[in-house]
This record gives sequence, structure tokens and C-alpha cells, in this order.
Amino acid sequence: MAEVKSVLMVGVGGQGTILASNVLSEGLLKSGYDVKMSEVHGMSQRGGSVNTQIRFGEKVYSPVIEMGAADVIVAFEKMEAVRWLNYLKKGGTVIVNTVEIPPLSVLIGKEEYPKDLLEILKSNAHTIAVEADKIAEGLGNVRAQNIVLLGVLVKHLGLMNIDWEEVIRNNVPKKYIDLNIQAFRKGLELN
Repeated sequence: MAEVKSVLMVGVGGQGTILASNVLSEGLLKSGYDVKMSEVHGMSQRGGSVNTQIRFGEKVYSPVIEMGAADVIVAFEKMEAVRWLNYLKKGGTVIVNTVEIPPLSVLIGKEEYPKDLLEILKSNAHTIAVEADKIAEGLGNVRAQNIVLLGVLVKHLGLMNIDWEEVIRNNVPKKYIDLNIQAFRKGLELN
């Protein structure tokens, strides 16, 4: 692959955005891609916004994804997807978890959580909506939603030639390996 691909992962602290980015980056590196990754935590431990930028290809010079340049946005929450939509390039894809995590302004009653976020996404980009939180919960732990979304991304990008299960084994605690492999497989089945 000579062309550089750009993946922007966005979510809320505690959703596993950085773990999913690390798994993706490690798998791509093991497959021979040049990979650059940048992460911003913000107030992630307090439920704030988290984003990681991953660029991969034959030769990558910077991890920074400019506005309008992401091939794919993987959003772990709907409002985060809309917030970062201007980073998606024309013809790009949004993979979005349908979960709603209200920000503080909504929790204290100053604002309402927007009702039309999926419609906004679908009217502006090719959108793959996934109930990743519900799928992960059905497997036994909602925290595996990040790996469900990773599976959807891997299938969408056609990166099936990488041993993702080995990479997952190398990155998650031993007691969660089986759960995360099941979550990844569910994600692969979705698109």
C-alpha cells in the first residue's frame, strides 16, 4: 500500500479509545506498514473527549490528520462523531457507536442531548452505525465496545491479513482476552 490512510478515533474517557488505537497501530506495524499515532487525552479520566490520530502506509511523515483528510472516523459516541465530522474527507466513512454519553452541560440541565445526531452523520457521510455497547454488554462486559468497533474498522479497511487476535492477546489483560477476541469477531461480522 503506497497510499497513506488516516484513521481518527474519537470518544469519551473510559471507552477504550486509546487501547483500540494501540491495537490497530501494533497490528499495522507487524504487517509492515509505516505507522504514526498521536493521542490527546484532555480530561479523559473525567469523561472528557479523547482522540487518537493514526496514519499508515508505505511511508508516513506525520501522525497529524488535517481537517478534511481522515479516511475514516471511528466514533465511540454519537456526539463525538458530529463534533469531529469536519475532519472527514469527502467520500470518507464514519463508524459510530450509537451510545449516548451526555456531557456535563446536559447532566446539569443547561443543555439537551441532540436527538438528530445519526441523521446529521448520515446526511453528511457514509455512516456505519453500530450498537457496539449493546453487543459488548451481551458478551459480558460493555467495556469491550472498543474492540467491537475495531473489528468493524478492520473489515471496512480490508485488513484481514493481519493476526489481530494475537495483537489483542498482547494488549489486553489475560482475564479479558477471550472477551475481546469475541468482541472483535462480532465487529468483523457487522459489515
